[in-house]
Amino acid sequence: MSKQIAVRLPDDLVDFLDELVASGDEASRASIVTRALKHEKRRLGTLTDVEILKRLGEDPELIQFAEYSSRNLPELD
Repeated sequence: MSKQIAVRLPDDLVDFLDELVASGDEASRASIVTRALKHEKRRLGTLTDVEILKRLGEDPELIQFAEYSSRNLPELD
C-alpha cells in the first residue's frame, strides 16, 4: 500500500532528481525519494542501536556480530 503526498523541494534538488530520471539511472522521482527515506530510516535505527550498545557496554559477541555483518551483509536498497 502507498500514499501520495505533496512536498516542496528546492529547485536544485528537483533538477537533480530530474537529471537522474532523464539519464535512465532512476525510474522516477518517487523511487529516488523512497530509497533516500529508507536509507535515512536505517541510519536512524543504527544510531539508536549504537546508543543502546553504549549504555550496555562492550559485549564481545555483539562486536563480533557487527564486524561480521559489516563484511558480509548485502547492500540494501
